[in-house]
Amino acid sequence: MLIRRRRGWEIPESAATPESLFFSRRAVIAAAAAAPAVLAAGSIGAGMRARAATAEGPAADLYPAARNPAFTLDRPLTDEAVATSYNNFYEFGTSKDIVKAAQKLPIQPWQVKIDGMVEKEMTLDFDELVRKMPLEERLYRHRCVEAWSMAVPWTGFPLAKLVAMAKPLGSAKFLKMQTFQNAAVAPGQKQFWYPWPYTEGLRMDEANNDLAFLVTGIYGKPVPKQNGAPLRLALPWKYGFKSIKSIVRFTFTDEQPVGYWEALQSSEYGFYANVNPEVSHPRWSQAKERLIGTDEMVPTQLYNGYAEQVAGLYTGMDPKKIYY
Repeated sequence: MLIRRRRGWEIPESAATPESLFFSRRAVIAAAAAAPAVLAAGSIGAGMRARAATAEGPAADLYPAARNPAFTLDRPLTDEAVATSYNNFYEFGTSKDIVKAAQKLPIQPWQVKIDGMVEKEMTLDFDELVRKMPLEERLYRHRCVEAWSMAVPWTGFPLAKLVAMAKPLGSAKFLKMQTFQNAAVAPGQKQFWYPWPYTEGLRMDEANNDLAFLVTGIYGKPVPKQNGAPLRLALPWKYGFKSIKSIVRFTFTDEQPVGYWEALQSSEYGFYANVNPEVSHPRWSQAKERLIGTDEMVPTQLYNGYAEQVAGLYTGMDPKKIYY
C-alpha cells in the first residue's frame, strides 16, 4: 500500500479556496473593505482593469493548466483582483498601482535569449518556448521584503527545464537573468539613477531546485502585464524582489551576478535574500507579514515555509550571507 507523506507546508487539496470565490463580486468588495488605505478606491479600480487584462495573452489556448497537487498552501489564495493590482514593477512607477501604465508593454512578439556558457546560444520566440514546456499550476506563497505577502496560483514550468534545454557548460556557476529595456513604454527606465535593465541571479543549484518556477500564467490565465508578462520567475523561499519579471535573457556565467536592488543598496538587498523572520531588514522587522487584501498579520516562516525543500542548499554557508 502506497502511503503519501505530506510535507510540512502542505494541506489537503480540499482546503484550497475554490476558484469561484475569486470571481465573486461580493468577495472582491469584501476584500477591498478590509484592505488598508493603500488598497483604497484607486487600487480597486485598477484591480478590475487587471482582471480584464488577464483574459488574453500569448499562448492563451494553453490555459488553464492542470494543478500539481504536490504544491498546496496553508492559507486561502489571495483574491485575484488584489493580487493583480498591488504590484512592485519599478519600470512603470514606484507606487503599487501600475496596472494602467504596464498595459503599454508590448508582449507579442516576445523573444527570449539564452547565452553565455552554454553549448549553443539561442533566441526563441516566447510562444515557441512555452509550447516546448510542460505547463502546470502550483499554489505558492509569495513574501515581499516589504513585509506583505500573498498566496498565488501560478501557471508555468520548472526553471530546471529551461536549464536542461540550454545545456550549460560545467564551468557555469550562476544563472543571470534580465528583464526588457524599453524606456519608450516604461517611464521608470528614463530614471538614469536606477541600474537598468532589472537584473537578478541564482546559483546553479538554486536554479535547478524544484521550487524555482518560470511563470507564464496566474489564476488559470496568461499572466497579465503588471504581474510580469509574458515570462517571470517565482522563487517562493526568497523575498519577492528576486522573482524577476518580464524576462528577455538568461545568461549562464561563472561570475556571481549583481542584482538590481543589490546594486542600489547591497547592505539591505543581497544576492541570496532568503526569508528569515529572525533576521530583520535594516529598517524594519521581518517577524510578521500582512496578507494583502486583509488586515491580518501572520508570523513569517523560515524560508517562507519551504525550508524542507531548500535549507540543504545553504549548509555550511556563513549565516550572514544566506539571508541577504
